[in-house]
Amino acid sequence: MAKSRIYQPELECMNPEERKKLQGERLRKTVALVYENVPLYKERMDAKGVKPEDIQTVEDIKLLPFTEKTDLRDTFPFGLLATSKDNIVRIQGSSGTTGKPIVSGYTENDVQVWADMVARAMAAIGAGKDDIVQVCYGYGLFTGGLGAHQGAEEVGAMVVPMSSGNTQRQIMMMQELGSTVLCCTPSYAAYLGESIRDAGLIPKKDIKLKAGLFGAEPWTEGMRQHIEELLGIDACDIYGLTEIAGPGVAFECLEKNGAHINEDHVIAEIIEPVTCEQLPYGESGELVFTTITKTGMPLLRYRTHDICKLYPEVCKCGRTTVRMGRITGRTDDMIIIRGVNVFPSQIETVLVKTKGVEPHYQLIVDRIHNADTLEVKVEMTEEVFALPDSTSEIQKLQKYITEQIKSVVGIQTQVSITAPKSLPRSEGKAKRVIDNRKL
Repeated sequence: MAKSRIYQPELECMNPEERKKLQGERLRKTVALVYENVPLYKERMDAKGVKPEDIQTVEDIKLLPFTEKTDLRDTFPFGLLATSKDNIVRIQGSSGTTGKPIVSGYTENDVQVWADMVARAMAAIGAGKDDIVQVCYGYGLFTGGLGAHQGAEEVGAMVVPMSSGNTQRQIMMMQELGSTVLCCTPSYAAYLGESIRDAGLIPKKDIKLKAGLFGAEPWTEGMRQHIEELLGIDACDIYGLTEIAGPGVAFECLEKNGAHINEDHVIAEIIEPVTCEQLPYGESGELVFTTITKTGMPLLRYRTHDICKLYPEVCKCGRTTVRMGRITGRTDDMIIIRGVNVFPSQIETVLVKTKGVEPHYQLIVDRIHNADTLEVKVEMTEEVFALPDSTSEIQKLQKYITEQIKSVVGIQTQVSITAPKSLPRSEGKAKRVIDNRKL
């Protein structure tokens, strides 16, 4: 088992009231910076009748305008910079493949802040100078690879910058180098685990991994258990987004009871997605972030469209930062089937609890005779596939999963049980939904 550490205890374990004062000071500086240097924010604040001097405490954040992803596209590439291009040392961007990308400019200060945040995540799962961190996130504009890389270096670990893909080579390097920490998407971690098992390798003996930081896509508690069983590790969540600071905005410790938000660098809110009103701790809504230490491209009240809850209670690990619960869906990933809101994570919750199937699935949405349909494709396990009377077992599984999904989301679905390894694997973010209604 990994042993957790606290990288910057004076900040991560700060008295919450002292932290609120620090947040207020940094918020005031950030608001003044963007008001003077970013035309979009000056225009929106003026339209709301808000001046920088009106922002005195964290509570005043509700006076500020929201920022949307469309704002980054509309001002692409440098319209939201709060400093001159001379001070930008790096550009990071979204992993999207269509339309204009989302890019963010980082100053030297911003890169260091980001490295510190990921270093906290590394320490939280026990990574340090005696570890070998294998990074299987993609490198490039996408923040995953470089984010994990710089955080691992910050704690003094040896870094193996494998990037994504080439699974057999990944496993060979794990064996030969003795990698102890894995960084990748949860869906790829599961695939690596299955490939290691299929190769006849034994975790803890042939593979030395002890912990992993997995992010870039939502995943369930059931998926965590699946990865931990496959790899024999502690699997922890790491959260981030290009627009704010990449991975490291929040991270789980080994208590695995919510992701600690780096509140000395960002202010988190939960809002009601339609009315945009702030919601109290413990209520589910849309996650919103304001950066308070970024100097290249600070963002005010950025709407992530991720749905979760915030918890203020002090963690058993000693950190006093607010924690965010698991992402239960996205306001823009939600599928509406015959008037019912469906999130892929709801389907995954059913599948990972069902014996006889693997947590590899696809949701196929279509419209037939003017009626919406949802097909759930999921792989059977090798054990079911090898049964003499597998047809009977498949029929039982189909019936059971159909009933369970209906009880969770309230709609009838078509469940298709496919052969092992028949669904496409992802080495980056898993593509769970194919909506043919949009074609």
